[in-house]
Amino acid sequence: MEYYNYIKSLHLIFVITWFAGLFYIPRLFVYQIEAFHKTSPEKEILGKQLKLMAKRLWFIITWPSAILATLFAVWLLILMPSWLQQSWMHVKLLFVLLLFIYHFKTHLYFKQLQKDEVKVTSNFMRIWNEGATFILFAVVFLVILKSSINWIFGVLGIVVLGVLLMLGFKLYKNIRSKNPEA
Repeated sequence: MEYYNYIKSLHLIFVITWFAGLFYIPRLFVYQIEAFHKTSPEKEILGKQLKLMAKRLWFIITWPSAILATLFAVWLLILMPSWLQQSWMHVKLLFVLLLFIYHFKTHLYFKQLQKDEVKVTSNFMRIWNEGATFILFAVVFLVILKSSINWIFGVLGIVVLGVLLMLGFKLYKNIRSKNPEA
């Protein structure tokens, strides 16, 4: 138990870097998709650079962080097995499962774009970018509040945040359509 705070600190550091990767990679995908629709030589130059940036982010930061965050989480659960009997932890683990599903789906988008297969729009990817945000909010509320009732209010807050983000996205889209340089 003397190493508990070190393990917890490392877990949090790698959760933060994992989320940083998950927040930024869809933004790179937006740029890749938009570059794909440009004319030569801009399309090839941007496409090559954005693929390299995405590859480095994905394999040097995001994947290693996901693995290390998970390993340190398992270590914490071994040290604190009583957490597995608490309802807030069950819900947190459900959100962690959703995070892995999000991560794996993002990996599929990564592989497609690395092969110049554009199957979604840049607008879709902007919305996809918010998925990790919702999961992060839910997990933070659960870990801090640890109460069934309080985390429900936190998750409702996430829904309200989601609606506000979608409205903001729509407003930004309208502004951008009137001014393409925005």
